[in-house]
Amino acid sequence: MPTNDAQIKQHLSSGRGRFNSDIVAQYQSQYLESLSEQKMKTKKSGSAPCELVNVAYPKESKLTVKSDTMSDQNYQQLDESGSGDHGSKSDLSDNTPEAEVEGEPFTSYFDEKIPIPEDEKNSLFSFRKLWAFTGPGFLMSIAYLDPGNIESDLQSGSVAGFKLLWVLLAATIIGLLLQRLAARLGVVTGLHLAEVCNRQYPKVPRILLWIMVELAIIGSDMQEVIGSAIAINLLSVGIIPLWGGVLITIVDTFFFLFLDKYGLRKLEAFFGFLITIMAVTFGYEYVRVRPDQGQLLKGMFFPYCAGCGNAQVVQAVGIVGAVIMPHNMYLHSALVKSREVNRANKKDVREANKYFFIESSLALFVSFIINVFVVAVFAEAFYEKTNNEVLNECMNTSFSGQSRSLFPNNNDTLNVDIYKGGVILGCFFGAPALYIWAVGILAAGQSSTMTGTYSGQFVMEGFLNLKWSRFARVVLTRSIAITPTLLVAIFQDVQHLTGMNDFLNVLQSLQLPFALIPVLTFTSMKSVMNDFANGLGWKIAGGILILIICCINIYFVIIYVSALGNIGLYIGAAILSVAYLCFVAYLTWQCLVALGLKFLECGQTLPVPLVDINGVSTAIESPLLVLLHVMCVHVLYHPLSFMLKRKIK
Repeated sequence: MPTNDAQIKQHLSSGRGRFNSDIVAQYQSQYLESLSEQKMKTKKSGSAPCELVNVAYPKESKLTVKSDTMSDQNYQQLDESGSGDHGSKSDLSDNTPEAEVEGEPFTSYFDEKIPIPEDEKNSLFSFRKLWAFTGPGFLMSIAYLDPGNIESDLQSGSVAGFKLLWVLLAATIIGLLLQRLAARLGVVTGLHLAEVCNRQYPKVPRILLWIMVELAIIGSDMQEVIGSAIAINLLSVGIIPLWGGVLITIVDTFFFLFLDKYGLRKLEAFFGFLITIMAVTFGYEYVRVRPDQGQLLKGMFFPYCAGCGNAQVVQAVGIVGAVIMPHNMYLHSALVKSREVNRANKKDVREANKYFFIESSLALFVSFIINVFVVAVFAEAFYEKTNNEVLNECMNTSFSGQSRSLFPNNNDTLNVDIYKGGVILGCFFGAPALYIWAVGILAAGQSSTMTGTYSGQFVMEGFLNLKWSRFARVVLTRSIAITPTLLVAIFQDVQHLTGMNDFLNVLQSLQLPFALIPVLTFTSMKSVMNDFANGLGWKIAGGILILIICCINIYFVIIYVSALGNIGLYIGAAILSVAYLCFVAYLTWQCLVALGLKFLECGQTLPVPLVDINGVSTAIESPLLVLLHVMCVHVLYHPLSFMLKRKIK
């Protein structure tokens, strides 16, 4: 058994630790007696599923780790500079009790960092400092204004009127609280969420997590391509076909992404300009329609939905799924690294957290107002409208040709999307309303496309330690997103193209746990966040919020799958659900242990001997843990590990 700091460091440097210190000591003693150093190095890449590895801070973020911060011996000293699969060992000599590396292993995607000015006259609040911190929050808020959100807004207004505005408000507030956790992780550690996941999770869960997040980014990217293509088609009065609009998005994305060569602040200003365009265009529609302000305020602040049925409930669930985006957690935790913060100074870290939260609040307030504009316009003008009413109105305008194919001649309730929404606005409020609407949709599509590409860059660098050029990254994501979208645009009509948004919303809803659970896990760990770890209130509130959000989105997925009406799809969905729930259960278990439920750790209650992944006998004793071990390790980990090894060979 190790008895002093030097021996503990030696043990931790020889292999990855486990949750329970007794198991760590037993495992290390067995290892020292039976295995050589060379043999251990060859097995280092296979890590057990009941293990989290501690993050190694860069020098600039070195914070003292107190000996009493965690009960687990492996969390009291940071063991490696990387994940164990790459990276060099940290300096663990007696003179350096904290782990550190030679510089930051991953730098910000941006080449420059914004300095924070000193303002001794205003110690409590400084507008100069707030201005210096302004930028990341507004880039993050663009995900709340992408074409998927805009479509959810207009459908909410046309299906439920003003009755679901309180759901939009609640979802935005919840989103702000979760974005706060992501920003704090980046500020305190100097690492973004993907980098921390890379250092904390074992290899197979880490790869699975990367795949899930990439799927969310691709799904979001496809929605943005669809929105931009529709906007270009509307602006060209149908001259440019939908597939042509899809191709145009390739070129303009490359153009806009290279704007950061002119400086980070100019890039942030350009995003601010696009947000301003959305505010002006959708604000024009709001002023033109003149919604009932009393009904608007009532719907926003009184949580009710009188006379609502299944359609309204589904729409409310869709609002939550559209607002809270999984890849946005990874994006925001990386964007905050663009500011110069002395992470060795707790006062500076605390100040950065404060100003980033204020800036995020302002940014999400602006995005909320823009979303309210859209909901209110369609709630006032098109709530409970029928296809016949719209068709009759459009027949007297220049849009009569388009309206015949879009609106059937029946008394069914109007069903709208971002394309139909533009045509309807043109029919009822004149051609300028249509073109201004299209400009707003184009701004939403272009801005969210760029932030989606940045998210993909951060995620790839963090999870895989791959530093691709911007060109290569954009080519990859654009190709994956555009190929299916282009095929639908060529061989199907606009209604099939916009109908893809429902599937993409379901896809992103499924990925939410893979962003929300890790961010709550790591911000609750004192070994990662030190004095800035979540308190008891944040742990409880965060856990409840994430549970509610995940349940809401699972309900949304069930509704979508149940409407497919195909037994083969049901069977496929059931099989995928087993693997999906196993992985979510694994992440949830790790999160619960980080939140303080120590009885779920290895070595608690009812001894049951099992064999871990490296073939070393280990006591995993909690009944719930046994179930998780069997489901996640023997059902998922071993087969996936075997397939990966064969692939590598």
